[in-house]
Amino acid sequence: MQINFIFEIVILILSAVVHEVSHGYAAYLQGDNTAQRAGRLTLNPLKHLEWFGSLILPAISYFLGGFIIGWAKPVPYNPYNLRNQRWGEALVAAAGPLANISIAIVLGLLVRQGILVGALSVIVFINLILATFNLMPVPPLDGSKILFNLFPNKLYKIRGFLERNSLILIIIFIVFLWQFILPLINLEFTLITGLSA
Repeated sequence: MQINFIFEIVILILSAVVHEVSHGYAAYLQGDNTAQRAGRLTLNPLKHLEWFGSLILPAISYFLGGFIIGWAKPVPYNPYNLRNQRWGEALVAAAGPLANISIAIVLGLLVRQGILVGALSVIVFINLILATFNLMPVPPLDGSKILFNLFPNKLYKIRGFLERNSLILIIIFIVFLWQFILPLINLEFTLITGLSA
């Protein structure tokens, strides 16, 4: 159990790092070099660790719920520097989950070929958790930024309210709604790997 926990924490951290670096590169490709200047366009985990999201929350969720969830320190970017002011923020937000989904699909195809099924299945599942969790439309998750880009300007007060109360919303989401999200992740895992979650 201890080895499994350590392996899953390592995979979560590395997958979260890829997720965050993808945000940074998406912003960089659109003209914003904030992440580059902050030294965050690197796969070095030490640049991205966030004590609560990267270590404490994953440990709590693993030992209390049997699953692992967490995040890395968000990569900074300046939305006003993005060339595409209409959709730029949504593109940056989508880059992280898309990176995790890409990892899950590539490794899932290897699982279907019978290659390192045990280890790769864990990596696929954790990346699907990261992608699906972050696509939920709850601030400050990536899904909320994508959703906010669809809001007309007159609804920006609603965005401000949701962002100010993001911590409460995240807690409500994890405590009350996670049980409905997990079956979706299990379905994604089965579709990609051909295995039962």
